[in-house]
Amino acid sequence: MSTITPPHTRWGLTLATAVGAAALVAVVLLAFLWPTVTSSVHNLPVVITGNGPATATLTTQLEKSGAFAINSAGDRAAAVNAVETRSAYGAFVVAEDGSGVEVVTASAASPVVVQIMNQAATGISQALAQQGAGAQAAAVQAALAAGDLRAVAAAVAPVSAPKVSLTDVAPLNPADPRGTGLALLGLPLAMGGMIGGVLISLVVTGFRRRLTAAAAYGVAGGLGLVGILQGWLGILSGPYLLNALAMGLGLFAIAITIVGLESLLGKPGIPVGAVLTMFIGNPISSLASPKEFLPGPWGEIGQWFVPGATGTLLRDLSYFPDAAMGIHWLVLLVWSAAGIALAVLGRHRDEEAVHLPSTLELSPSDAESGTAPSLSNATA
Repeated sequence: MSTITPPHTRWGLTLATAVGAAALVAVVLLAFLWPTVTSSVHNLPVVITGNGPATATLTTQLEKSGAFAINSAGDRAAAVNAVETRSAYGAFVVAEDGSGVEVVTASAASPVVVQIMNQAATGISQALAQQGAGAQAAAVQAALAAGDLRAVAAAVAPVSAPKVSLTDVAPLNPADPRGTGLALLGLPLAMGGMIGGVLISLVVTGFRRRLTAAAAYGVAGGLGLVGILQGWLGILSGPYLLNALAMGLGLFAIAITIVGLESLLGKPGIPVGAVLTMFIGNPISSLASPKEFLPGPWGEIGQWFVPGATGTLLRDLSYFPDAAMGIHWLVLLVWSAAGIALAVLGRHRDEEAVHLPSTLELSPSDAESGTAPSLSNATA
């Protein structure tokens, strides 16, 4: 009995497949490591309040570091408001008599920035101490030149070191004191949206049914994931339903975008959606570090993708209720609308889905004849 040997793949295609796979791995590596390797500490918006020599010394010290973009605030209340509305990552409030500086931070905005500002506080204390010592030495010299012994005695009297205090106006939840949960939120969000989009694209047929499935997935996923993140792990806080809405809208936006691309482009639309979400949107989402750390405009661009907008929105809902959130809601709505529009454009395309047994409805004609449901009857 003879057997038929199947033809072998050509060597050219064999080698091309291997090289293509290696190139794909290199792209994936770059997508995830490039933002980390190229990030640097710069242009962190902070505010300073106060007048006098101490404020000038503080401003000079901060400008010398190159890490901060400095703005001024009228008083402490304005400085704290800038931090609480996320207009600034922190504030330096100089006492009216120049005797001390209060460093106002928000660890919920970025634990990394809090560390940087704590380091800056140490340098500020040293700079103010040197300023005080220099002023004291100048006073002694002036008193000696004038021959005023009482002035000399007063000038050499011990001067108290400037006090630098730290105030955290938006601390992280005790269950997530380092903000690790928020920093890692982008990956499960991106993967979750992709899983929903891929499954719906492969299993569900019909525009209305796909749209319904994506919406139901967003609702169930939002309620379930926020239930875990907030109710169980304690990573999120604030209004549960609003958090669930933000999470659900993010999942829906990713899923419906993939569904829409698959409807329009066919099966190649699925990897296109995956690339947009996982390899572009997620690495520049700035959930683990400030968006200002990324080179050029990439930090801002990342906020226009679903992972960045959703992550920032959940952070603001949990810790910064006074922050402006409209732009993040708008981003999610735009992506959702774009996905629906793509699905509408591709709804009349001849689709092929992986149909599970007994998942398709019978049309009246199919039911009467007893035949299997036809694909043309499952496009609604």
